[in-house]
Amino acid sequence: MKTEAETRKELIDAKLYTAGWDVNNFTQVSKEFDISVPLPEGVAEARTPYEGHQYSDYVLLGRDAKPLAVVEAKKTSKDPGIGREQAKQYCYNIQKQRGGKLPFCFYTNGLEIYFWDLENYPPRKILGYPTRDDLERFQYIREHRKPLADELINTEIAGRDYQIRAIRSIMEGIERKQRNFLLVMATGTGKTRTCIALVDALMRAGHAQRVLFLVDRIALRQQGLEAFNEHLPNEPRWPKDGEKLIAKDRRIYISTYPTMLNIIREEENTLSPHFFDLIVIDESHRSIYNTYGEVLDYFKAISLGLTATPTDIIDHNTFKLFNCENGLPTFAYTYEEAVNNIPPYLCNFQVMKIHTKFQDEGISKRTISLEDQKRLILEGKEIEEINFEGSELERTVINKGTNALIVKEFMEESIKDTNGVLPGKTIFFCFSKSHARRIEQIFDSLYPEYNGELAKVLISEDSRVYGKGGLLDQFKNNDMPRIALSVDMLDTGIDIRELVNLVFAKPVYSYTKFWQMIGRGTRLLEPHKIKPWCTVKDKFLILDCWDNFAYFKLNPKGKEATVQIPLPVRFIGIRLDKIEKAIDTHNHAIAEKEISKLRKQIQELPQNSVVIQESATELQKLEDDNFWTRLTHDKIEFLRVTIKPLFRTVSQTDFKAMRFQKDLLEASLAKLADKKEKFETLKDNIVELIGELPLSVNIVAREESIIKLAQTNHYWARATDETFDELAEKLSTLMKYRDGDIQSLGPAKFDFTDLLKTKEMVEFGPEHSAVSVSKYREMVEKLITELTERNPILQKIKEGKEITEDEAQELAAMLHDEHPHITEDLLKNVYKNRKAKFIQFIRHILGLEVLESFPETVTRAFEQFILSHTNLSSRQLDFLNLLKEFIMEKETVQKRDLIESPFTVLHPQGIRGLFTPAEINEILELTKKVAA
Repeated sequence: MKTEAETRKELIDAKLYTAGWDVNNFTQVSKEFDISVPLPEGVAEARTPYEGHQYSDYVLLGRDAKPLAVVEAKKTSKDPGIGREQAKQYCYNIQKQRGGKLPFCFYTNGLEIYFWDLENYPPRKILGYPTRDDLERFQYIREHRKPLADELINTEIAGRDYQIRAIRSIMEGIERKQRNFLLVMATGTGKTRTCIALVDALMRAGHAQRVLFLVDRIALRQQGLEAFNEHLPNEPRWPKDGEKLIAKDRRIYISTYPTMLNIIREEENTLSPHFFDLIVIDESHRSIYNTYGEVLDYFKAISLGLTATPTDIIDHNTFKLFNCENGLPTFAYTYEEAVNNIPPYLCNFQVMKIHTKFQDEGISKRTISLEDQKRLILEGKEIEEINFEGSELERTVINKGTNALIVKEFMEESIKDTNGVLPGKTIFFCFSKSHARRIEQIFDSLYPEYNGELAKVLISEDSRVYGKGGLLDQFKNNDMPRIALSVDMLDTGIDIRELVNLVFAKPVYSYTKFWQMIGRGTRLLEPHKIKPWCTVKDKFLILDCWDNFAYFKLNPKGKEATVQIPLPVRFIGIRLDKIEKAIDTHNHAIAEKEISKLRKQIQELPQNSVVIQESATELQKLEDDNFWTRLTHDKIEFLRVTIKPLFRTVSQTDFKAMRFQKDLLEASLAKLADKKEKFETLKDNIVELIGELPLSVNIVAREESIIKLAQTNHYWARATDETFDELAEKLSTLMKYRDGDIQSLGPAKFDFTDLLKTKEMVEFGPEHSAVSVSKYREMVEKLITELTERNPILQKIKEGKEITEDEAQELAAMLHDEHPHITEDLLKNVYKNRKAKFIQFIRHILGLEVLESFPETVTRAFEQFILSHTNLSSRQLDFLNLLKEFIMEKETVQKRDLIESPFTVLHPQGIRGLFTPAEINEILELTKKVAA
């Protein structure tokens, strides 16, 4: 173990230097900083460690030469927490002695570093020291930030009541010193706008200077850049067009997870872990954390997770990541709330199930048409050999006729543009790139008159998709293409309001992904932004070709995702098993050899990885040779539990070579453990792999002798542990040349005529209880439109002429005769307006006047009130939301109601406990206006 002096010189000095602090430069760092604390009068010598002369290990100095931070050091064998109170006292004594600002506090044992922003946040573990710029920025923020309760929200960016409530919830959490937040908002309800309005408020209030917005795809990065450019045009952003290297002079940074992971893993990474003040994690869920958790672990900032996943589906680990221990997000706004809002914020959908004969019954002699059977016989093919289940379509068997039938049904049933000929904007969710290409060819061959422009494949690896004029830009902004054939790329996040059709041409098993895909169509069109090829959008259509809706009715949470163990982790696990078996069977030479290989692999772990840096204390134990001298079962278990998972960080390696080495290691373990049957199975697989090496490749041909020898029984009958080592050394790097990796027969391909087996509407979604109401409205509106052609009273109304009371009664009687359910009372219920008269409903249906429903009137009034009071707290906003719902349900409210249930749920005194007398008067005026 290192002494304190060694710890400082070898570990702490080096980590400070990495953050730009030169410990030998007295203008940056003062070592053994003398903090003189006067003794009480009459006391000759210090009685406690906090009196007299004290010496801080390091004091980091600002550009003004004043102390910025204290670093208290302990040796590696000690808990760094021992220095916590000592460092704190040094900070306060420096402030008292110098009469200046309170320094920031650090304590460390060289392996672990803790940062304490005294009087602001509790201590937290960090990976590296802040730079001088970071600390001076922290100090500036600490001194100049304004109370967030007084900061107004820019309602031009996010002005809906629930968006304001979401922002206020986060701002109040920041004021309470919370650092992690989770925002759950249905796709299309404005997560990004809400986030931008929050960023704007935090920057204006001086709580944040730099913000990182993380997304999982390039297309979403571009979408994010455009959104920030639209709403915060004066804030410098990264990247600008063509920028590759990270710039440090911007305020808004928008990056994909892979790009940021590469930046922090670079040998010359100059991006401090404290560079950002706020990090927004778009689409926060477990799979993102499993893959890119290193990015989130590296940066130490206030973090905000955004997700559209319904709260009952969100993974427990996601809640834990954002410190929502009770399973409740910071704020949630659901799809159902958005659809059922008056007026709706999101669009509802209809589902049509389409199923073909082959999907239901499979492809076999029994289901193939006689005509197709005759064609097969003429081609000399065996019909009896064709036997596939319906679930195998697009996996082990491809049938062009099935895809063609789906395309034809889509063209017939889809929501069309205003001309009623071509489908409106549509996404096909396809199995694979080859599946998407096949559907593209079918569109081209069935509809050649559109010159190959009707449907286009959009996949993330195609560079032509991105940028101005790219395929995605064309799909969003041009008449053609109308149909995007997507393989994962458009499943989540993409914002295209004009979408009116979604085609599930593949099965989906993740409920989270399923709702994200549905979310592509939920956005409503803004009337002033309707493009020539768009239709007015009051709903969108989902064509479900693979029974997805039936599946999720039976399995509301979908299929549990299996956690895949990375190959390097499995490889190390087998090596540990072999070491343990060798020790137990007293094969000491084998144990020593495998231990040596294991130690080498541990040394090769990527040292610049956050995961490895966070495990410095555990890895330090392995540097002591005594740990390895006698490897006990307890030590091996420590390696399994603590060290083995670290190998998930291994990425820069030849995985085909590693897979072969893993197979050899597994076979050698089976032989060592005398598991004959398992060894034979593993050995046969290895022989098959070796047999696929192409001797026509020069580099492979050099090892021809061992390749041929390894395919003989004699070779394996005499195999020793060294045999496996020799094969690993000579052949593992050649595995990338295997024939099996170059050639693939692929699935069987046919072009049989398929038949439509099922076509029916499916009830699914939050609004099905209101279907009868919408149908009634459609019936009334259709009837009145038809009658206007021949009824003189209706024609008179349409021409804008006044009608008499007698004519109004005659019209009402005539409509009642046409349909007995058309009455003024029913119209008042259906259109939710108790004050309008019969003729007003007719004028509304004929488009002569806008008849606002009572809920619309109430909603508009409350929205206007909130827009003019964006400094209200989240509890006050909750009260207003409850009051709005109360009025819409009861259609009236009395002053005494506001101090009774349900308003006492928010405060025992109801409105009196949450608002000032002046604010209460304003709210009472509001209620009089809408509920008079």
